[in-house]
Amino acid sequence: MTFAYFYPMGNLFERPRGTRDFDTISMQKRRFVEERMRKTFESFGYEEVLTPTLENLDLFTAKSGEGVIGEMYAFKDRGGRSLALRPEITTSVVRFYVNELQQKPRPLKLFYFGNCFRYDRPQKARYREFWQAGCELIGADTPEAHAELIALGMTLLKDAGLKQLDLRIGHLKILNRMIAQLGLSEAEKRPLLRLIDKQDLAGLKKECERAGISKAKIERFIEFLNCKELKKIESFIKLDSGDKEDALDAKTELEKVLKYLEYFGIKDWKVDFKIARNLDYYTGLVFEIDAPKLGAEKQLCGGGVYGLAKLFGGKEVPQAGFAIGFDRTVLTLEAERYDFEAKRKTNYYVVPISEELVSHAISVGMRLRNKGEKVVIELSRRKPNRAFEHANTLGARWVIIIGKKEVKKGVVSIKDMLTGEQKEVNQESM
Repeated sequence: MTFAYFYPMGNLFERPRGTRDFDTISMQKRRFVEERMRKTFESFGYEEVLTPTLENLDLFTAKSGEGVIGEMYAFKDRGGRSLALRPEITTSVVRFYVNELQQKPRPLKLFYFGNCFRYDRPQKARYREFWQAGCELIGADTPEAHAELIALGMTLLKDAGLKQLDLRIGHLKILNRMIAQLGLSEAEKRPLLRLIDKQDLAGLKKECERAGISKAKIERFIEFLNCKELKKIESFIKLDSGDKEDALDAKTELEKVLKYLEYFGIKDWKVDFKIARNLDYYTGLVFEIDAPKLGAEKQLCGGGVYGLAKLFGGKEVPQAGFAIGFDRTVLTLEAERYDFEAKRKTNYYVVPISEELVSHAISVGMRLRNKGEKVVIELSRRKPNRAFEHANTLGARWVIIIGKKEVKKGVVSIKDMLTGEQKEVNQESM
């Protein structure tokens, strides 16, 4: 008796659609990029956390509603519990914060790496399983702290080796003020926000016409969206009556953020009020970083100011953060012949004695960061004694004091936190 064995044509088992296998060379690249980013996060004083890939479904529907379920991998387990593979990580980190970290000294600077899942149509640079790098800043709400957050996003990508980056910055309170002038209902606003975020001004115009908005108002709104000069924004905000104070305050805040960005070495940016951030929880300052080489799917980083802690049962607290598309970053690095090189870093804590000395502290801190050192700059306006306490909490080896006397002499005072010794060092030698 003979036995015939039949083998199927092609692969017997294929990976699920929208997922990928990574060979050894790909993994070497990915691990190098991850390590480079991890060192940059740490150089800004951020610490790593890890949350579950699997979460309760209501964590994601609490803010975005039931409609988001169609975009997710959601299911019931054997116990009848509604679960989901996380579509992003910010929500998980905030849940973690509310449950276990609220008593920690603030601001909390947390970063993460992890895989996420969305039930989306796979295409170039867009997958159903994808990886994110990101961070959350919890407990700081000053323009200088938000400027450092944006600077961190740019520095992460630059330190990874990227050469071509476009930074765009906007503010949702200003955008919302202009949308309010259109006189739309909440239901009518949603499709507009999606079109704005996609930069689809032709589609936006048609949607406004469909909603019965006058031609003059439509043209004025599109002119606002295309405006790149903050000086002109105030005239748009004041165009008609209504509550405009929030938008005017937001303009002032944005001006301060842009000013502080220069001290962090970030001088190339564009004001862009077409950043609508389709994630419902963003509330204020928003920004995006693009890689022009990726074409239509060029966005590498997106983030801003948000508020989720109270929704999840925690105390209201300032929150901001961003996420980086790790896969897209690697794709861009490959196109730009990415160079991997680890950097040695040390731990400094820079303390400005007063608000007017913040810019000097930023300059000293950034000079050290550019040398590969790990640096935390005091940006929450703590008094010196509280700043020293916080430096101890972070385990800082050296504290650099920036006072009026030091600035006048062109020096900084450095205290060794292990020995207690303090000495003056020429600022230019840092």
